[in-house]
Amino acid sequence: MERVLLVAVYYRTNLTTRQLAPLFGASSATMCRVIQRLRPLLALEPASHPADAVERLWIVDGTLIPVRDRKAGASSRNYRFSANVQVIIDADPRLVVAAARPVPGTTADAKARRDSGLARTCRDVTVLGDGAWRWNFAGTSTTPAVKATGDYVDVQ
Repeated sequence: MERVLLVAVYYRTNLTTRQLAPLFGASSATMCRVIQRLRPLLALEPASHPADAVERLWIVDGTLIPVRDRKAGASSRNYRFSANVQVIIDADPRLVVAAARPVPGTTADAKARRDSGLARTCRDVTVLGDGAWRWNFAGTSTTPAVKATGDYVDVQ
């Protein structure tokens, strides 16, 4: 059970095996072996959905992921080196449908979206996204309305 926890902590916290070793009382090499061995066993199996399902809802957004490689990222708002990754998930099984290649963290979501090519993936699907994704789909896109206070507005 502790090995499963190790893999979950590794992926959730973005810590290196060297940083995890003292937490679990083992060597860095052991951490690496456990993660490499259990990773494929813990992967989720894709849920099957009919391709012609009318009521599919996808959610799309960009996120900043901390990176250690300074070539892959850029110092962004949080003064850490990070990469901006655009991700699409299927709302029903909550699984990732597609993810774009990372761009430097200083890249705006709108530019990252435009350069990613993910809009082609969203044909004939209802997509929920923020302002950076507005008017960019062949399918139906919805952007939640927000008051100046930051609260969401019920749109009828």
